[in-house]
Amino acid sequence: MGIPSFNLGFGGEDPGGEYHSIYDSYDDYRRFKDPGFEYGVALAKTAGRVALRMADAPALPFDFSSFYKTVNGYAAELSGLIDQSRENTALVNEIIKENHYSNAGDPTARLLAPTSRDEVPFLSFSPLQNALRSLEKATNRLSDTLSKHGLSPAVQDHVNQALYKAEQQLLSENGLPRRPWYRHTIYAPGFYTGYGVKTMPGIREAIEQRNWKEAQEQIEITAAALKRLSDYLDSILRG
Repeated sequence: MGIPSFNLGFGGEDPGGEYHSIYDSYDDYRRFKDPGFEYGVALAKTAGRVALRMADAPALPFDFSSFYKTVNGYAAELSGLIDQSRENTALVNEIIKENHYSNAGDPTARLLAPTSRDEVPFLSFSPLQNALRSLEKATNRLSDTLSKHGLSPAVQDHVNQALYKAEQQLLSENGLPRRPWYRHTIYAPGFYTGYGVKTMPGIREAIEQRNWKEAQEQIEITAAALKRLSDYLDSILRG
């Protein structure tokens, strides 16, 4: 729905390995995970302070510059994913061509050797790269303006409302392929991983499924969403 949200938690310790097992119990938590429930209390206090900070802030502490850097990293991952897929495909096809699968097969089992894979085409990431460049400029302009200029209470209220609605620009009207109820172009649960998140899911999952036509289409859809966000951020102080 394009509503900004975040997850709070403590980490860094050994997870234990009992998750989703018969040992994953209240007794395990009470004795080993958080004796005295001190972590739980600390987390509740942390979440409460964050909520109060957001509720009472004259200016909402939204940092779209960090968002740009994060999404730019996702785009770099996708480009690397394509390159890795191309290298793996070439290697597998060479192994098939030289009959290594057949030569290494069990002579007592009638198994067919795999067939060659189609080569990985070179997709155009330029729409995404251009959109990210626009987003970088827009986030820098917004950050500079908000940090240098004092705003009247009325203007600040307008800016705050615009900031928390900004993420709605990242929604796709038609949603993700084969599940239109997920409309966010940057984050969604994985189609096969369940609740495990996929970043830039339309592009990433198309690449993983070797659906190159769909991957190119999703690059353009995601780029359009990022460009909408850039234009929206530029419009905040003009409104």
